Amino acid sequence: MWKDLSYVLRAKNRKRVISALNEPKLPSQLAEELKMHISHVSRTLNELEKAEIAECLTPEEKVGRLYGLTRKGKEIRDRISQIS
Repeated sequence: MWKDLSYVLRAKNRKRVISALNEPKLPSQLAEELKMHISHVSRTLNELEKAEIAECLTPEEKVGRLYGLTRKGKEIRDRISQIS
């Protein structure tokens, strides 16, 4: 858990995306909400997926994929909200 928390806190974009994923969202929704370029959101989501912190909830879709947090991701988000 601590290693994963450190991984998220090391990158501002990872922390921002996790904090915004309080419900499933599209990358475009995250980009608009966080005022980030869509490519930065997509790269961050890929990083979080590889770390098993976020997951694509609709992988069969080519457009309009929804992303949410895994159980580990929710624990990390809760921990971040306690220390922020």
